[in-house]
Amino acid sequence: MTGSATTLSAGRAQLPVRRSASRGPVQRWLARNRAPLVAALVFAALFGFVDWITPGALTYFDVAFQASGGTPLALAAMGQTLVVISGGFDLSAGAVISLVNAVLAANMDPAQMQASPLLWTLVGIGTGMAVGAFNGIFVAFLRLQPIVVTLSTMFIVQGLTLLILPQPGGFISPSLGSFYMGDAISGLVPASLVLLGLVALFWLWLKNTGFGVALYAVGSDPATATSTGVRTTLVRFGSYVIAGGFYGLAGTFVSAQTGSGDPLVGNSLLLQMFAAVVIGGTRLGGGKGGLVGTVFGAFVLMSVVNILLALNVSAYFSTIAEGAVLLAAVLVGSLSKDSVLSEQLAGLRGSLKARRAGTHVSQRPKTDRKLAFVDAHGRGRPAGDNVVAPGFFTRNGQTLRYALPAWIGLVLVLIATQVVLGSSLGSWSFWNSLLVLSTFLTILALGQGSVILTGGLDLSVPWTIGLSGILLAGIVQGSDAALLYAVPAVLGLAALIGLFNGLGVVALGLSPIVVTLAANGILQGAALLYSGGTPAGFASPLLRWMMTGHIGGVTPVLLFLAIVIVAGTLLLGRTAFGRRVYAVGNSLDAARLSGIQTGSVIVGVYVVSAICAALVGILLTGFSGQASLGMGDDYLLPSIAVVVVGGALITGGRGHFLGMVGGALLLTALQTLLAGTTLPYAFRAIFFGCVVLAAVLALRDKRN
Repeated sequence: MTGSATTLSAGRAQLPVRRSASRGPVQRWLARNRAPLVAALVFAALFGFVDWITPGALTYFDVAFQASGGTPLALAAMGQTLVVISGGFDLSAGAVISLVNAVLAANMDPAQMQASPLLWTLVGIGTGMAVGAFNGIFVAFLRLQPIVVTLSTMFIVQGLTLLILPQPGGFISPSLGSFYMGDAISGLVPASLVLLGLVALFWLWLKNTGFGVALYAVGSDPATATSTGVRTTLVRFGSYVIAGGFYGLAGTFVSAQTGSGDPLVGNSLLLQMFAAVVIGGTRLGGGKGGLVGTVFGAFVLMSVVNILLALNVSAYFSTIAEGAVLLAAVLVGSLSKDSVLSEQLAGLRGSLKARRAGTHVSQRPKTDRKLAFVDAHGRGRPAGDNVVAPGFFTRNGQTLRYALPAWIGLVLVLIATQVVLGSSLGSWSFWNSLLVLSTFLTILALGQGSVILTGGLDLSVPWTIGLSGILLAGIVQGSDAALLYAVPAVLGLAALIGLFNGLGVVALGLSPIVVTLAANGILQGAALLYSGGTPAGFASPLLRWMMTGHIGGVTPVLLFLAIVIVAGTLLLGRTAFGRRVYAVGNSLDAARLSGIQTGSVIVGVYVVSAICAALVGILLTGFSGQASLGMGDDYLLPSIAVVVVGGALITGGRGHFLGMVGGALLLTALQTLLAGTTLPYAFRAIFFGCVVLAAVLALRDKRN
């Protein structure tokens, strides 16, 4: 094939792919496969290093053990890679693996010791594909944001898993373990390597089909792909379905590996998946990468953990290492010519030239930069002195449209609570308890809401809460006097966490999802190291009184709640910072052209989010009397749910803090109602996930 370009057919699409006529076939192959080759070389070097520092000669058992140990992560990361190539994210992957494990463990008959491995493999794959189809419907056909959809699905699936298998146990047939953990060729080839080889062959076939070509086209430029005839909706849907099949296969392998069920077995794989995807050369954002590189990326990550173990480094460092490796891999990938970071560096050079020439936007007369800020109602401010001020409902119509549903929902839930539980709405003790419990979500709504209004998301909330509570309890040790320096120290550390997240997004141009997910893993490791796996210390009497005491029947923390509500409303609705937050969320480019220091605003909202999460960690410690590992895990989805249910647009630029307060009260009232019923705890996760999906669907921007 000659010339500078060739044409690939993807259904009805004709997609041009440029090639260099000056390169030979070997050079072109090396250029196309540079990322997986680099990952393979890195893995070989790390594997050799592990062998060097490990006493004894390398044996077949060592190879088989390493192969089977890395296969579940490799399979799961391959599914994640498909979604990323299409331009999406899938946060439900780990939960799907747990679900498949629970389904197999709960349904295999102990009387049948020789169950069919093929049959149960198909059950696992089918279960994963069903969840993938659920995600695909909302992402592809209903055009919702992949992050919020898959996050909601993660909680729904976790609830289903706990309903199927409430605690570790169940039965996995030994025949499944023998099939996957044994040898394909006795003493020569492990079955796990054969499985990975077959999956790799499947990918090599798939990527050369019309679907495979369209997958890259949709990830690179969906608008162009659509204009050339690619059915982008079906391609996105197919990517989630096939990815679900990979997760199902990973869950089946985990079941064979462990020989029992565990409803939480897949949770720890999420951070590792994204690290493996990036190490393997797949570009976050879509359009570039492949599954073969991901396999080597998974084994690179496994080798890093093995090196730590071989050097007798605490296992608590593993999540820190995984988060650091993910950030390092993303940062290295961002140095490519077509990366966001490269574009930012080019823009910075242009900005410096403009400043030297005196033509930068910040050096123009202020009259040239009077572009309208966007207010809390999502509208630009009209200019001119002769404009008649509109009425209240005209000014606040859009805000009321999106914020009122949460308050109306709150009224309906309170009525249902009265009917179902017989609670007296006229009792102050009921309202006092409701407001105290809503304090945590209201504070998180201010932080997470600020981030969401700029178009971002903060996934480091859980372990910012956890680490803050553990640090406070460890420093205070029951002393009121110690609060004077413990609280500022914890809040100062939280500000540094937010600064880390914000600079990762702004200065390095990295995805907020990746930065905050990696930060969450690093914070988890830090909390484990500080506490030694068992948090010590307890809250001081003053902090306990603030959360559980009474002044005339009123819990003192309610005064703090009132301050947060007033401060949050003023911050986002009446300050220049708040107007800039809305402006950035509506259009980053327009905000930058209007003279806003967008980087400072984005960093600022992540600092606010981290400080709010730390406050919640402090208050939770006072409420329960002590801190615990994972105390913030239950607050990730609710922190997003209250913002979305309160009328904010998940892509940024629209929402009001008072609507988020209504969302916090609504979800707290729902928790109170559900807690008073006989429904299992797992239903809460399912219910919250469904509420978020319903809210996003009902309150989405109709233009999308």
